[in-house]
Amino acid sequence: MNDAQKLQWLYDIECIKQLKARYCAFADQDYDPDGIASLFVEDGVWDGGPFGRHEGREAIREFFRGVSKVISFVDHYATNPLIEVNGDTATGRWDLWAPIVKEPEPIAVWIMGKYEEEYVRVGGRWMFKLLALDVRAFSPYDKGFAKERIGAL
Repeated sequence: MNDAQKLQWLYDIECIKQLKARYCAFADQDYDPDGIASLFVEDGVWDGGPFGRHEGREAIREFFRGVSKVISFVDHYATNPLIEVNGDTATGRWDLWAPIVKEPEPIAVWIMGKYEEEYVRVGGRWMFKLLALDVRAFSPYDKGFAKERIGAL
């Protein structure tokens, strides 16, 4: 890989990291449905495992319109990115850790999981083609994930 290719590789990875950071920021702002949907290609897929699979930008937008009624607080921590770039496509894997307040009771919950993602460059901009979440724990704060790994979703 020559210096220009290395620079492009680094730039692409940083753009994908910024895409992920924007996703987390929109999610942490009451799951802004327009903001989140704007990060996906028209035929993109958001697959939240037990939270449902939504195909197409409009279906993603519609799903996120209702999420803030169920989750009144969240603070996403997406860490340990492993990003592989191949021209105008890329894949990524991230770890998720987030405190959540689940309604209507309210209940404090921890969520942990793994994101598997596919990205595509469209008009010079990286976008999500697929964002899939493998939920590893959804645990009430007071019990912890040692006693109750997956609580009521």
